[in-house]
Amino acid sequence: MNGVILRWPVPIGTTINAQYYKKVLQDKLRPAIQKKRPGLLESGILFHHDNAPVHTAWAVTDVLAGYKWELLEHPRYSPDLPPCDFHLFLKMKEHLRGQRFETEEDIIQATKVAIKNLDKCSYVTAFKDWLQRIEKCANSGGCYVE
Repeated sequence: MNGVILRWPVPIGTTINAQYYKKVLQDKLRPAIQKKRPGLLESGILFHHDNAPVHTAWAVTDVLAGYKWELLEHPRYSPDLPPCDFHLFLKMKEHLRGQRFETEEDIIQATKVAIKNLDKCSYVTAFKDWLQRIEKCANSGGCYVE
């Protein structure tokens, strides 16, 4: 809820598979947490991603287990419970709407600005909305909720 820790644009033409995701976790996310939130790695990470095969692959779950990060379970087949960043994408899109970009670097820079312009309230709202949806899902026995 304290803002973005890592913004990592996937290079054009890159296939996102378990090996790629594992490398991003090891070489990008973990060092970014160490840099931006000193002490968080020692106090404990509560980590969430959906059930995409790349996230549930052995190579990835093995790395996360080694980090001793607590994984939040994501209910199967729950399109109503997207990770929190989907809510934040809407806010980012508001900032980017109507702009035209000449290069990939222009897109990356505009995205950086859009993320920086998100206020703490946007993050708090996104996480609160997500938690409410999880509670609704749990209270309905895992059924789809609107």
